[in-house]
Amino acid sequence: MRHILFAITMLMLCLSVNGQELKVTGSRKAIRTSGDVLVFITPVASLATVLATQDWQGLKQGVFTGVTTLGVTYALKYLVKKERPDFSDNHSFPSMHTSVSFAGAAFIQRRYGWKWGIPAYAVSTYVGWSRVYGKKHDWWDVAAGAVANSGGGGGALLSAPVAPISLPARSQRNITCLSAR
Repeated sequence: MRHILFAITMLMLCLSVNGQELKVTGSRKAIRTSGDVLVFITPVASLATVLATQDWQGLKQGVFTGVTTLGVTYALKYLVKKERPDFSDNHSFPSMHTSVSFAGAAFIQRRYGWKWGIPAYAVSTYVGWSRVYGKKHDWWDVAAGAVANSGGGGGALLSAPVAPISLPARSQRNITCLSAR
């Protein structure tokens, strides 16, 4: 009888530990939130640059990059079904935030060069780090999201031209005219 009670107690303990979501507070929550906001920086910067320069070929390539990134990442999430470190669900691998951010950064770098690519990759790296620090992903989830969509087979690799283009001088003047004088 004691063995049965012990087994039932251990089973209930195991189920209750796995069923609880890890709560994050303080700086972890703030960093997680900042990563949630910054994930949109590189895709929005890509879209704004493409529209400001009227680069319609770049728009097509950017849309292809985005669709491919979302497709590859969602497919992997539902095929792998890895549990998150905070036990919230089974869709940890790969990190969608990192995939989207790195795909935008790779598109910017390949389309407009390293001058614009380095800051985009810096933002994307912070987004990935925030996902690990905020207990939403393990480091390999983030690394897979970054590699799969920034050069290891994502849409940015397939869509962007080899020779980067520079921003036309006319568009730069139009953009600076919008600033307050």
